[in-house]
Amino acid sequence: MEKTTIQMVRQDLKSKRDALLLAHEQLKKDNDDWNKCVIILSLVTGLFESCKIKMGWDSDGVALVPIVLSSIIASVSALIKFKKFPEQMEVILQSQSLLTHTLSNARNTDDLTHSLLKEYHESLEKLETSIYPDIRKKFLKQSHNNLISIMKQESKFYEMISKVNNGEVVDTDDSLSSKSNEVESPVVEEI
Repeated sequence: MEKTTIQMVRQDLKSKRDALLLAHEQLKKDNDDWNKCVIILSLVTGLFESCKIKMGWDSDGVALVPIVLSSIIASVSALIKFKKFPEQMEVILQSQSLLTHTLSNARNTDDLTHSLLKEYHESLEKLETSIYPDIRKKFLKQSHNNLISIMKQESKFYEMISKVNNGEVVDTDDSLSSKSNEVESPVVEEI
């Protein structure tokens, strides 16, 4: 869909930047999980070696366990290296940085200029080359839902602020206030 207004460009940049942040968050979580696996396996290997020495276990089967665990650790480490988590995260961060810069420029202007449109298209190209289409689709969908939810919540918030400013009693739900269910505007006494 072609973006013809500055507002459309801003919204599109926000959603795409958020999608990249979500993709980065997922990559970081996956990387951390694999690294935790290596750490746990290493600790288990060390524990087993200590137990083996203290308990005097000398059988051939027991001698093989640390070798097997070390081989598993090496395999997991190779898999982590093969998945190139740090490289992927760096590409995503670069794309996210470009989108954030373009969004900042879009927020600082009232008109959709030719130069801003060019910068917007360059940002889109960087996004499209930073993650695969199926992954982009997944995180864009999540980003769109998040932004819609944020906008709905923000709208409720400003409606309630307006009511409070007008002296109305407002019932809040838990999503707006965790401390009380009723907000009253302050009573101003006339002297």
